[in-house]
Amino acid sequence: MEAKTLFHHILVPTDGSQPSVAAGRLAIQLAVLHQAQITFIYVVDDAVVEELAGASGRMAQQVRQDLEVTGQRYLSYLARLAADVSLTANQAIRYGTPYSEIESLAREQGVDLIVIGQVGRRGPRRILIGSVTERVIEHAPCPVLVVK
Repeated sequence: MEAKTLFHHILVPTDGSQPSVAAGRLAIQLAVLHQAQITFIYVVDDAVVEELAGASGRMAQQVRQDLEVTGQRYLSYLARLAADVSLTANQAIRYGTPYSEIESLAREQGVDLIVIGQVGRRGPRRILIGSVTERVIEHAPCPVLVVK
């Protein structure tokens, strides 16, 4: 008799931070263990685009493209880690409010686990990043595993 797996599709949001990479590494192990599909997502945050465009005097479109290139680097790195253990990873770049895009993709793809990093930065940046994890927990259609 074949054992049933608990998870079939794992979603891993990344922002390139150490906690999000740690979440990616753990999610890869879980995906291998459960023979699950894995998707890495990077969200180009509209609020960050506007803030950076305003502060730098650059066009929002250029800032958005720069963030997309950066996000693709993060996704490619995690996909390479997955490939190292013979796991094929899906990659998604979305645009908008991070928690909302993560929740939407999870619903669209029938994800049954989200693995997300907890960021331990101090000051205002910690509040902003921590709120994404908190909002994902509140709005996710499935269990959320927070990785320290």
